Amino acid sequence: QVQLVESGGGLVQPGGSLRLSCAVSGIIFSPKTMAWYRQVPGKERVLVAYITPGGTLLHTGSVKGRFTISRDNAKNTLYLQMNSLKPEDTALYYCNLYSINPGNLEVWGQGTLVTVSS
Repeated sequence: QVQLVESGGGLVQPGGSLRLSCAVSGIIFSPKTMAWYRQVPGKERVLVAYITPGGTLLHTGSVKGRFTISRDNAKNTLYLQMNSLKPEDTALYYCNLYSINPGNLEVWGQGTLVTVSS
């Protein structure tokens, strides 16, 4: 089964940048549409961005123009470059296969915590 290990989170000031990484194993990575999700306490996990095998990108409205998803198929790794961070970006960030309903995904990693605060 899929194994997901997220890293790169931390504490950053508003306007700062972070790059998240996700090491993926247990599946054939290159033909999969992969995604980043985030979750704040008391709320559902929501989609942040996805990337198709062919490189088509989608970034949700609140992060569009600030975040960029990318992938390295040779390394089975997914990335999320986050710029111009805002306090409302504070959340636990997860990577996974893309699903229109992330609640249907059974396996998750531990996530990586991003805290944006002065």
